[in-house]
Amino acid sequence: MWIYAEMYKFILSPGGYVARNEKIKHCIDHAHSHPIFAPPLGQETGRMNFDVLMNFFRNDPRTNAVAESILLPGNDGRQHIHAKGLQGSASQFVLASVFQHPLAAGYNHLVVLRDAEEAAYFHNTLENITGAIDLFYFPSSFKNKKNFRLLNSSHVMLRTEALSRLASGGHKKIIVTYPEALAEKVVLSNEITEQIIRVKQAETLDVNGILEKLANLGFRRTDFVYEPGQFALRGGILDIYSFGNEKPYRIELFGNEVDSIRIFDPESQLSERRLLQVNIIPNLSLLEAGKDSGNDAEKVILSDFIPGPTITWLSDRPFIREKLEQYHEDL
Repeated sequence: MWIYAEMYKFILSPGGYVARNEKIKHCIDHAHSHPIFAPPLGQETGRMNFDVLMNFFRNDPRTNAVAESILLPGNDGRQHIHAKGLQGSASQFVLASVFQHPLAAGYNHLVVLRDAEEAAYFHNTLENITGAIDLFYFPSSFKNKKNFRLLNSSHVMLRTEALSRLASGGHKKIIVTYPEALAEKVVLSNEITEQIIRVKQAETLDVNGILEKLANLGFRRTDFVYEPGQFALRGGILDIYSFGNEKPYRIELFGNEVDSIRIFDPESQLSERRLLQVNIIPNLSLLEAGKDSGNDAEKVILSDFIPGPTITWLSDRPFIREKLEQYHEDL
């Protein structure tokens, strides 16, 4: 597991020699005789709950050493750490412990695994450990890595959720991804903010205007909505399936006034929860800025999109670099 910390932004450099400072070298570099972050002898980890394990990892001096080293940038402005001996789910516990450490409170975390399966497993384990607070899985938009036209709508929704939450700021976040997904560039955060449609209860809604904007953002009008990117208008009911929510919204109108907003089940059509306001988010993978002028939105890599300082965790740096170069050629 490679860990990179930079004060401003992360750049995947082609060189990347590991630079260990003396303060943490003795804590990380002895995997064979002292496996890093191994549970104490005599304790059976199978019967230990997550809280007990988290307390162990959180209080381990090696966790503190990793967190402290983040504040000591190397010659190139970044700190390079190579952690050895991380067995089983130890990587997830170490990451969660560093994420919760006071010294790392101002950092987002970008975690890059070898492939989609490894990333999904890592995310699920981390979700169980952390309770999924401020944790996002960032998959590729496409169903097939060789076909960049066939989109996976559920993956697009996950990417959109992560990007919109990052753009909104607030608490620091953990993004789990893999090379294929990381290679896809994303629109700038200000582009996302400009294209979000906000609807509030009791406000006056320009129905024709919102229908036109939905169409311009790539939403399709249908009789009934059943997947993200669709909208339907029947009498005084406007259904919109945003890419930013797992289920669609139902906006009930009284004339041009928003009478109520609800989340509903697209299969049963039954309302599940009332809301005071919603943000309608388009497919950010296809978002175009200045569509009338024909200009594509400016796009950046995910690591440049993430606001503020970022700690980047790489499970296999040489492999990930090779895959990124390969996917950039394919794209």
